[in-house]
Amino acid sequence: MASINEVCKDIVDGVEDAFAAAVVDLNTGLLLGVHHTVPYFTTSYLDAVAAAAVDMFRGKGVSGVEKRLSQQRGQEVKNTMQEIQMTTEKTYHFMSIIPGKPNALAVLITGKKANLGLGWSGLRSAMSELAPLCP
Repeated sequence: MASINEVCKDIVDGVEDAFAAAVVDLNTGLLLGVHHTVPYFTTSYLDAVAAAAVDMFRGKGVSGVEKRLSQQRGQEVKNTMQEIQMTTEKTYHFMSIIPGKPNALAVLITGKKANLGLGWSGLRSAMSELAPLCP
């Protein structure tokens, strides 16, 4: 069985213009695995990116909306964010909860030469390999 780091490498190798893939524990904000080809991606930089992803999926803003929805609907609404695709000036970020692992987030970062559909396909196709490796 491959490690999370190896699966992340396979994701990066399989998507044109990809340069990083990781799995983040949404409970702790810790990186469970990562592969990247960027020399300036230090541990502290990667930790900051992981923390930002946690905030997008489980942060105060999202929790506040979920709380209001719960009150409005009369039933608990929790962990609603499943996938987010974000674009910066030079990159695409693909983020998806790993099926069956509500607190494990897979992330792929590419340059803008990447095809959006192929980015999603590359990330989603690795989910079945990542799921058994995640807590």
